[in-house]
Amino acid sequence: MKKIVLFLCCLAAMLPMALADEGMWIPMLLQRNEADMQKAGMHISAKDIYDINNACLKDAVILFNQGCTGEFVSDQGLFLTNHHCGYSYIVRHSTVEHDYLTRGFWAMNRDQEIPCPGLTATRLVRMEDVTDQVLAGIDNNTTEQDRAKIVEKHIKSITEKAVEGTHYKAIIKPFYYGNQYFMYVNEVFTDVRLVGAPPSNIGKFGGDTDNWMWPRHTGDFSMFRVYVDKDGKPAEFSKENVPYKPLKHLEISLKGVDEGDFTFVFGYPGTTKRYVTSDEMAMAVEMQDPISIDLRTIRLKHYKAAMEKSPAQRLRYASKVASIANGWKKWQGEVEGIQRLNGIQQKQQKEEMFNTWAADKPEYRNVLKELHEQYEIMRPIQKRMLYFTEAVYASDFMQLAYQLTNLAGVIDHDGDASMFKAEIDKLNKSLDAYYTDFENHSQVDKAIFVETMCYARHNGMIDYKSALSDADFEAFLNEVYAKSLISQPEKMRKTLSKINPDKPGKAVEKLMNEDPAVQLVMQCYFSLYQTPENASAAEARNEISRLMRTYVKGMMALYPDEQYGTDSTVKKPYFFPDANLTLRVAYGHVQGFQPRDGVYYKPYSTLEGIMQKENPDIYDYVVEPRLKELYETKDYGRYANSKGELPVGFIATNHTTGGNSGSPVLNADGQLIGINFDRCWEGTMSDLLFDPDYCRNISLDIRYCLFIIDKFAGAKHLVDEMTLVEK
Repeated sequence: MKKIVLFLCCLAAMLPMALADEGMWIPMLLQRNEADMQKAGMHISAKDIYDINNACLKDAVILFNQGCTGEFVSDQGLFLTNHHCGYSYIVRHSTVEHDYLTRGFWAMNRDQEIPCPGLTATRLVRMEDVTDQVLAGIDNNTTEQDRAKIVEKHIKSITEKAVEGTHYKAIIKPFYYGNQYFMYVNEVFTDVRLVGAPPSNIGKFGGDTDNWMWPRHTGDFSMFRVYVDKDGKPAEFSKENVPYKPLKHLEISLKGVDEGDFTFVFGYPGTTKRYVTSDEMAMAVEMQDPISIDLRTIRLKHYKAAMEKSPAQRLRYASKVASIANGWKKWQGEVEGIQRLNGIQQKQQKEEMFNTWAADKPEYRNVLKELHEQYEIMRPIQKRMLYFTEAVYASDFMQLAYQLTNLAGVIDHDGDASMFKAEIDKLNKSLDAYYTDFENHSQVDKAIFVETMCYARHNGMIDYKSALSDADFEAFLNEVYAKSLISQPEKMRKTLSKINPDKPGKAVEKLMNEDPAVQLVMQCYFSLYQTPENASAAEARNEISRLMRTYVKGMMALYPDEQYGTDSTVKKPYFFPDANLTLRVAYGHVQGFQPRDGVYYKPYSTLEGIMQKENPDIYDYVVEPRLKELYETKDYGRYANSKGELPVGFIATNHTTGGNSGSPVLNADGQLIGINFDRCWEGTMSDLLFDPDYCRNISLDIRYCLFIIDKFAGAKHLVDEMTLVEK
């Protein structure tokens, strides 16, 4: 009896419940959370958030392109997202003469709004559990290969039927590693136009130094508008298109937030891996993150040095640096967080308890043992793949060399001249970008090429020219760069122009055999991928997918669907699915935290902090003169808080991840109070392990956003479109 009681106590301690405010909940099933959310402080109902029969908050939330979130704030299709989400489009429209990235951009009328070809905004129409239809005909005897074919066939049939006769698009995504499937019927808008963006000294204030850090003082927002045809349906850009009238747009609260206030984030979180085993967590923390950090440090060093030399180079590398640095810094926090929490040991303890429970259950008793065996196979494979993407593929030079090898691949397609021409066109576009300001760019890119390749060779990942000393290998790399056609624009153009697309074989073969960069990238590819271990890579990945599906199914069987909270009348679901870029709700409270002994971070920041950080000698900390003027006169208008301060940002305990960038942060009444844009560095391990003491999402206070639009930019006409609530 004592042993049973001890087991039950240990089991309770290791339950994978949503601790405190952890969780990314499915909107369609939110009624399961309703009582808990209302007990936590929410005033509205689950149907106010998600309802397929009536306009609701989900109709005001959109997927911005394929990796961020946005929210409608007017009945004229105006929506907000993050500055860093719109960053590439702001850069794309910027020139040295019209530098919207540096100076900002504000459309003072509809005619000035800038079309953004390729940018999409996606609204969820409805979602549906289609698990039974997708898995029909599949049983324990079905092989993984056959299962994949059946699932693919069913998904195609279900989605086609769901949108037949409509302009909607449907996708089906797996949940719980393929134990459940949900279909999402979407409306995709393709005429999206840039309306406004603050200067980067506001929208990216603090730069990479402050990225992932609290306190933050970043005005991280940009504004776009959706246009549709005269019938109100999605359409490609046309001057005849009209602003979209959303079914719902968000009311904006000027009341602000206080510590302890209920909040929820409604958006599209990208990827979490909460249910991975200790093997995958160890692979991330001990191998993948450290290697990636080291190699990205090299790239950032060279790009940032170039950016300091001229405005043109700053514009050229701005998006690239932002993209590289984001993961680079996040992984550092992830490693530190998991080490601080003994995360790998935590996972191992839970796995021991799972094995105890599964001992008399044939379906589950060996699943963790078999997973461990497959990860032992996968570890060296993952390491090689990582070195190829982060080292060999780090420079534009080697990316182009790899792209050249595709010419040989196209030739194998029965001599299809159209395919070859398409590949040549793609290559020429890449070369056009590479040769822009080539004198400067070649120096930067060659330095990255040489240093990352030397790093890979030093760590035993490149077996090419092994007889050379380190110094001789570096000299060899410089020679490769000098002799390759890629680094000789005129010769490269001439060579490509002479290739007959109808009979390209000999010319391409000559290029493959003679260009030293192509030879080098092929040798690296073969040495990293064509190994005995890699031969079993596909099989190992399939096995891990199958075993994880079984493992998660076992956890779902082990733990009940719901657990009673401290109030026995309130049930709280806790076994939430990992994020997969589908619409979710996360809820929590505005709350400060203690990152280390003797230090406490209060939950909001103000304009005062921007002035404290000001440094005219550091680009990321330059304060705009107009902003300083408004600060000195305290001309905050109705956007100040009750203390007369101008709030800039706040933190809360909502569980977020990448993809939540730009998500609306809503108060207890479902009104917009902020725009989510980051997490605290101390809690970036939350994709793998959530700690309620450290995990905080960082949001732009909506009052600072409105202040910048209205008082700083003089674009009050945009604020006038919105529905503001004073109380």
